[in-house]
Amino acid sequence: MCSESRPRKILVLNGSPHRADSTTMTVVNAFVEGLLASGRFTAETVNISDLHITPCMGCLSCWARTEGRCVISNDDIAPLKQKILDAEIVIQAFPLYFFGVPGQVKLMTDRLLSMMNTYQGQHAPKDGAPAHGLRYPSKTRKFLLFSGCAYVQTDEVYEPVRRQYDLICGRGGYTAVFCPQLRTMVRNGGTRLERTLERFRAAGAEFAETGVLTEQTLRALTRPPFSDGVYQAVLDRVWAEEREKGADGHGTACN
Repeated sequence: MCSESRPRKILVLNGSPHRADSTTMTVVNAFVEGLLASGRFTAETVNISDLHITPCMGCLSCWARTEGRCVISNDDIAPLKQKILDAEIVIQAFPLYFFGVPGQVKLMTDRLLSMMNTYQGQHAPKDGAPAHGLRYPSKTRKFLLFSGCAYVQTDEVYEPVRRQYDLICGRGGYTAVFCPQLRTMVRNGGTRLERTLERFRAAGAEFAETGVLTEQTLRALTRPPFSDGVYQAVLDRVWAEEREKGADGHGTACN
């Protein structure tokens, strides 16, 4: 059987501590549905919070002494790394926490340092190339970031995240889908949410066919679902309801 007839692998790395209840995963799941509708893919979701990941020690052995391999071998990073290398589409999904990725996503990212080339003292590139270069480059593997937040805009609040992945992957080495007001929209449900999910399914089908998302599609996926005035009124109601509930120990993080 020729290799083209075998289903290609989609790996979803769910970085939300809420796992399947993540609002970011609500739109990711719709996008993956669109991909799977082509009949050319299989999909696996890994909840990062379920993995045993020892923190990176900063020993840099993966750059020399055990080049390309982390010396910590008794946790889940080695099999996770292999899943990433085996996948044709890798989707990393996470909520925006305090203008950055959640702690468990940072923990995982630190431990995947072996996937970067050894640092040789070079200056950070100015042309958008990865800061180190990727140890396992692939002409076919696609990397997408999906993230939802509660803010009305994404340019400023996601700048730290975007800068980090520019240095890791290089500008153009990944596709970012950063969604404003997402938790509130998912929480409210209704036709607004259904229209949004249909756009994400259509985008998944588009990506399955072309391997890219057009600028028009990206704008449709990342435009705020509420006007500023409506959103402020919605948030006034949300925070009033939360204050009535009192401190329940769970907070109101956008997941």
